[in-house]
Amino acid sequence: MAELTSGAARTSLRVEVTEDLRRRILSGELAQGERLVEDRLAALLGVSRNPVRESIRVLATEGFVEVVPRIGATVARLSAEEGEELFDVRMAVEGLAARLAARKRRPEAVERLRRVLDAAREAVEAGRPAEVAELNTAFHLAVGEAAGNSYLNLMMKPMVQRAQWVFSQTAAVRAPHSWTEHLSLCEAIAAGDEDEAQARAVAHVAAARRSFLAAVARTTDRPDGDAQVTTDPPQDG
Repeated sequence: MAELTSGAARTSLRVEVTEDLRRRILSGELAQGERLVEDRLAALLGVSRNPVRESIRVLATEGFVEVVPRIGATVARLSAEEGEELFDVRMAVEGLAARLAARKRRPEAVERLRRVLDAAREAVEAGRPAEVAELNTAFHLAVGEAAGNSYLNLMMKPMVQRAQWVFSQTAAVRAPHSWTEHLSLCEAIAAGDEDEAQARAVAHVAAARRSFLAAVARTTDRPDGDAQVTTDPPQDG
């Protein structure tokens, strides 16, 4: 990254660094529990320590980073309890988003969903789980936009970003099932079937919930406490 000096450029650089670090956390490149050493990250990103320090503060407010006085910053760990709370909210919000999207059934919105699904299918077939995780987020955000409700959209982005962090824990094995469920949801939205769209959205979140909790149960039993999933969760759809 090229470091600039003006006030506006510094703000832009901080945003850029924050987005980069967030992406690395969401993808698992920066693993849960990993220490965030400012000098090392600055060298990695080609910037000074200041934007890195500012970005860590931003990510701490978002819950992706934990800062402990006199110890430093680490990537936060995603607990089963936090995951449960997130899935509870997702069921309500994403079910409503799917219902509203089906009610409005705007052709351009449906076409956007299908484009994301096409890209996701290619990523699944090519075995690119990190890309699948990003497209998973894109699909859910597209459903939120298709709902056409400004208040709902305010909730969707931070919630879905958090959901991507969850999804990345099981993306390697969850991806084919997630893609199939997304396809089914898109079909219900395109058909304008509000009840079916909501039911499929809730069922999709429920399936993701079961996979995540199964993964957490295994990682807590591992002696190294590594939060990254390396074995296949039960295929519950």
